[in-house]
Amino acid sequence: MVKMAEAKEKESKEDVKKEELERKCPSCGSESVVRDYQRNIIICEKCGRILKEDIKDRGPEWRAFDQKQREERSRGGAPMTYTIHDKGLSTQIDRRNRDSRGKSLSPERRSRMYRLRKWQRRVRVSGAKDRNLAFALSEMDRMASQLGLPKNVRETASKIYRAAVYEDLIRGRSIEGVVSAALYAGCRENQMPRTLDEIAEVSRVDRKEIGRSYRFITRELDIHLPPVSPENYVARFGSELGISGETRSKAIDIIREAQEKGLTSGKGPTGTAAAGIYLASIMTGERRTQKKVAEGAGVTEVTVRNRYKELAEELDIDVEV
Repeated sequence: MVKMAEAKEKESKEDVKKEELERKCPSCGSESVVRDYQRNIIICEKCGRILKEDIKDRGPEWRAFDQKQREERSRGGAPMTYTIHDKGLSTQIDRRNRDSRGKSLSPERRSRMYRLRKWQRRVRVSGAKDRNLAFALSEMDRMASQLGLPKNVRETASKIYRAAVYEDLIRGRSIEGVVSAALYAGCRENQMPRTLDEIAEVSRVDRKEIGRSYRFITRELDIHLPPVSPENYVARFGSELGISGETRSKAIDIIREAQEKGLTSGKGPTGTAAAGIYLASIMTGERRTQKKVAEGAGVTEVTVRNRYKELAEELDIDVEV
């Protein structure tokens, strides 16, 4: 008993020590840490270092999606989602041939369950629109997973694709092209932009087809999306290049100053973001070559060189290349 008590006390001390380490950044020493519930990580607010990831949800096991359910502590299942063709509201018959007590079913009941499963699949996907949505949304989920997109982007993209289906805009066009275009629009609407080249890498259609489908559905559905800001790309490009939070902040400051002076009008946002990162890396001593910055941003070295020279000249930034 004494040994068990000592072991528990030791374990509790280790837990306290771990919590203290999570509250303090080992890189910059800052105690200002933030938890990102969407990605299940704890990050340092000052330098952006990930202190802990894959955090388990220690919340209640009951689910609540509105105030009424929260008061009743309802266990009524998952919420409605647009990422499934039937919005997740239908039921499924388990594939295991066992009853509620775990015992194997008799051959007669097994045959009956097989027929029920078959009819269940037919009922879930009955019409042409359901078949279209079932294929398209599974394809969208595959692409979003490869791009590492969060749930809110998938929901937005699914709504856009559903609207295109109900307006009969898919006829005469490839499903993959419209799915890719809807995903691209969903990324832009949620301020998590991905380039057409990145979408094309995980899609089964080329960049030109995606761009054509995107222009068509945004025009027909009357979707107005603001231009993508270059600063939205800085965090992702900076992470790929392995630069610190200080350099990323400096790059954002350079881009914002350029926007105020109208230097980004008519320029590609990825090229401007790459140029801002390149300048910031030189200014903070975390120098990255033009080739590495271009590869991380998915642009050419010529674009990085031209953009950074324009920014350095117009913003009066003196750098030694």
